[in-house]
Amino acid sequence: MQDQDLGLLLLTLPGNVAYATGITAAAADADHVLLERLRVLVTPDDDPRVLDAEVPHAEVASLVREQAPDARLGVDDLSPELSRLLDEAGIAAIDPSTVLSAAKAVKTAEEVSLIAEAQRINEEAGALVREACHAGVPATDLTGLFLEAALAAGADASVVDPIWQAMPASVADGPFSVTGWVVFPTATTGRPFETGDVVWVDTGISVDGYLSDYGRTWLVDSDPTPRQQDHAQRWRDVADRVLDAVKPGATAADLTRAAQEAGEDRPWLPHLYLAHGSGTESAEMPFVGTDLGPDFDATIVLEPGMVLVLEPVIWDDGHAGYRAEEIVVVTDDGWQALSSLPHEPFT
Repeated sequence: MQDQDLGLLLLTLPGNVAYATGITAAAADADHVLLERLRVLVTPDDDPRVLDAEVPHAEVASLVREQAPDARLGVDDLSPELSRLLDEAGIAAIDPSTVLSAAKAVKTAEEVSLIAEAQRINEEAGALVREACHAGVPATDLTGLFLEAALAAGADASVVDPIWQAMPASVADGPFSVTGWVVFPTATTGRPFETGDVVWVDTGISVDGYLSDYGRTWLVDSDPTPRQQDHAQRWRDVADRVLDAVKPGATAADLTRAAQEAGEDRPWLPHLYLAHGSGTESAEMPFVGTDLGPDFDATIVLEPGMVLVLEPVIWDDGHAGYRAEEIVVVTDDGWQALSSLPHEPFT
């Protein structure tokens, strides 16, 4: 905040509130959480001041004016009413995302420990669900099994609606996409699985407000064909090249170059990322391989404590493909894995 001349932050988004205070929003539908969320006032020097949902906007605006009348104010989400009240008070609010991103990008050892614990629970629940993924089973049944297992093991909440998506063989067989790429993710339905389905999995749960990310490719009641084994091996090769480049001082551009070194043509979904961070949000800085392009990637420099979720994709149009995720933390001389589940049934 001092570096960017911000005297006060007003935080309202649940992930930012959790980061500033350790207070996590109760698991509920999004509308409920957003309507009844806390507000937090943060200065560079004092402890955060928590305001509950019942505090009127007029009182919030008054507190802002009293606490930092001449300071630049950063607000992560403005309601129309609060925006009007701040304008009337002569207070200009700006987007504090650069401050928040810089602060949240490098994790403490305690934060890394919470992410690792969330990942362990996520993977163990995922492994249990994989054993139940058979022809004739509705995908929504897997969601119920996953949530039951994850919450029983200590998860606070599911922060990603569990995805068990049977992938089309080709882009033309699936939903339309303006990117020209395969559509993923789509909402889980009661469609029963069929023998031979290629299922892309994506789940996320939280522990004490810190999030994990689990992604794998499953096959329904079938062994991988040589072509499918090749998809998995190509994914592994991409991931290994990226991991070889992960170290302090490397840039996100170094990682995207490594991913494409063997001739793979952008082996990740263009509407998502080659890699992203994880913390109090399921996807947060650092972002690697976004549509902001290589110039943006070149500005992101890895530091010890940054957490990366790698999510390359190998797509073989006409034969589906392979997607999985690995999560690592940058160390003083490289990286350490936070995920450990094998990529069964692939070798």
